[in-house]
Order: sequence, then structure tokens, then C-alpha cells
Amino acid sequence: MKPILMSLCILAPLFGDAMEDTNKRIHESATVLSEILHAGDKSIPEDLLHHAQCVGIIPNLKRAGFIVGGKYGKGVVTCRVPNERGWSAPSTVRVEGGSVGLQIGAGETDVVFIVMNQSGENQLMKDKFTIGGDATGMAGPVGRSTQAGTDIAMRAEILSYSRSHGLFAGVSLEGATLRPDRDDNQILYGQPVTQREILHGSVPPPPSAGGIYAELNRYAPFKKGE
Repeated sequence: MKPILMSLCILAPLFGDAMEDTNKRIHESATVLSEILHAGDKSIPEDLLHHAQCVGIIPNLKRAGFIVGGKYGKGVVTCRVPNERGWSAPSTVRVEGGSVGLQIGAGETDVVFIVMNQSGENQLMKDKFTIGGDATGMAGPVGRSTQAGTDIAMRAEILSYSRSHGLFAGVSLEGATLRPDRDDNQILYGQPVTQREILHGSVPPPPSAGGIYAELNRYAPFKKGE
């Protein structure tokens, strides 16, 4: 009995730290999304957001290399669900590999990506998928509005953007892999849950996700019949 109690005493602080880190990441994602969406003409076009099936935010994505470098980051993704809330609970995800456009040296950048159709959302349900391989990815257009039903939205399953040193632009995530972070999701929701269960609305959202919903409901509100 004593060894079990000792193990619990050791693990409890670690679990608490992991939960705090995960909720902090959700809050940071909400802040990044808010700042980008409030940027007016230098933001993601609202009509694209209205058609987006899912939205992902990776705050402080780490990047390194000369011209073409690697990257690694953790963030969250949420998808539309047919209920009053409109958006699923956030699933924690990891992005690894590939490059973030042209870059010199190391640093961090915030990344936002929007999944434009059901085919792209289906890729999110996999254990891992590669943007540009399993799913078509493109640098997203920037501006107050664009023709959402045009070529850009029709051809790409995933449109992506980055913000670094105050500069915001569409950026390709070609070659990057994205996968669910099962450990963080288990910590966040208190039990093992799949990405499919989370993104299909089967899991209640944590209170920390309120900021993300506030921005999405303002710029990409749920419409009846969706």
C-alpha cells in the first residue's frame, strides 16, 4: 500500500503541471486567434472562416534552419458540430517536420490553419497525416474578404497562415505531419478519448476553451441546418 501511495504522491504534481500546461496552451491559442481575427484587412478572410469545417491554432511553433527548416509545436483543433454550441471540444495536436516558408535562423511563429471540407476533416481523424501528401495544403489568402467558393477554397483541403514578429501571411505547411496528442487529451478530459470522439462533439468542452468559442462564434458562427 505504501509504495502505491508514494507513487500517487509523486505523480499528482506531475499530472497537475501537465493539466496546467494543456489549459495554458488552450488560452494561448485563443489569444493568438483573437489577435489575428481582429487584424481587419490583414487577417483571415471572414467568408473563408464561414465555410471552414475545422480550425487549428498552433501557438509558438518552434522552427529552425536556413531557408528550409524543421518545426515542432503543440496546439489545438476544433471542428463544427451540429448542435447549439457549433464547435467541438478542442483536441490537442502536434505538428512536426516540414518547413514554414522561407526562413533564416531559428525562432517561433504562431500558425493557424483552416480545414475547408469534409475530406480534410477526415484526415484529422487519422493517427497521423501529412499536409501536401495525404491532404492538399495551400498558403491561405489574406484580407477582409475573398471569394470563398472560388478556386482557393475548392482546390485546398487545408489553408494555413503564420504570424511572426508581427507579420501575418499565408504560408505553406507542405510536408508537415499532424497527429493527435493522446496523452494531453487524456489529461485534459480525464480519460482516454479519440480525436474522432472529441471533434465529433461526443466530449464536453473544458472551461478553458471559452475564449476560442467566443472568437469563432463571432467570425464563423454556426448556421442552422449545418
